[in-house]
Amino acid sequence: MPHDPYKALYLHVPFCVKRCGYCDFATSAVPADSSEIDAYVEDLSLQIRRKAKEGELGALETVYVGGGTPSHIGLARLSMLLYTLSLSMHLTPEVECTMEANPESLTERMVRDVWALGVNRLSIGVQSFDDDVLATLGRAHDADAARRAVAAAQTRFENVSVDLMCGIPGQSATSFEAGVREAVALGAAHVSVYPLTIEEHTPFYRAVLEGKLSEPDDDVEAEHMEIAARVLAGAGYERYEVASYARPGFQCRHNIAYWTGVPYLGLGRSAATMTQNAERRMRVQDGQVTDDLDARGMAAEDLMLGMRMTRGVSDEQVARATALLPDAPAVLDELAGEGLVAHEDARWCPTERGWLCGNDLYGALFDLAP
Repeated sequence: MPHDPYKALYLHVPFCVKRCGYCDFATSAVPADSSEIDAYVEDLSLQIRRKAKEGELGALETVYVGGGTPSHIGLARLSMLLYTLSLSMHLTPEVECTMEANPESLTERMVRDVWALGVNRLSIGVQSFDDDVLATLGRAHDADAARRAVAAAQTRFENVSVDLMCGIPGQSATSFEAGVREAVALGAAHVSVYPLTIEEHTPFYRAVLEGKLSEPDDDVEAEHMEIAARVLAGAGYERYEVASYARPGFQCRHNIAYWTGVPYLGLGRSAATMTQNAERRMRVQDGQVTDDLDARGMAAEDLMLGMRMTRGVSDEQVARATALLPDAPAVLDELAGEGLVAHEDARWCPTERGWLCGNDLYGALFDLAP
């Protein structure tokens, strides 16, 4: 269908040194020297060139190379991928270009070379600075490797993000707070905090069923998220979306694109693409349509996605949505009465309770267009 230009590009690298027990992403554990990776990178590079010829890469403002573990595939393959990208689009310093990396495979040489090839933001999957917690998660690195990876990243990159996890069985509040404080002390420009979720068909799910692993506790998760908010706010970070905090000027523009209805192109195994125009929004994954929304559905989804961000949605956006969704003001008033949103400075914003009860908040807004 005729569509608005894509503003964000996601490239999926679905390989890791090992699969963590909680992971349900489209990834596989493959040796770094596997020919499977070579074939995949060649195909992904071909997809990039094809989309460039079709004129789909001319308006990109953000690029995200995620996984999986992009750093696992090695510098030669990353160089091929990034060089292809630089030949296929205007990969200028104004384009936010993020690459994910894990501590066990990020080296100073890799940092130097991907920076030279146009990457300007690194996101490091630290998850914890506590070796016992890392062992529970089954990570391939220890705390010292995480510290070295952050230090290596900072030899070239000012914009370094650290991912942390909370609500992990056996993880104390003291341990989690120490990890958040260490991320701050190391100088991370951006910190994301994700609660552990137990997904079906994962080793962690089976371990819970067999009584070998405790289920994550909602109260512990809430306590940890409150610790993160307190410590990071005190250190000058702004919480700009439900799971992410940034120093001024270091918000992840690619993250924001997902929550603000920006069309995005996904290339690689299981990467999702969102295509839209004024009347229709479609998401496609592996050739299958996963969402097909009309204008009413788009308006409801935009209200819902806006609540993923601290700034919420403006009165103007609500007024536009109300033209298609007459019940929107009443639903927002009801959510405010339940303490899930607040209205201030001409904006409807999520509360901390709203984020903790996200299913209720997001569901009420999305259901405006059943």
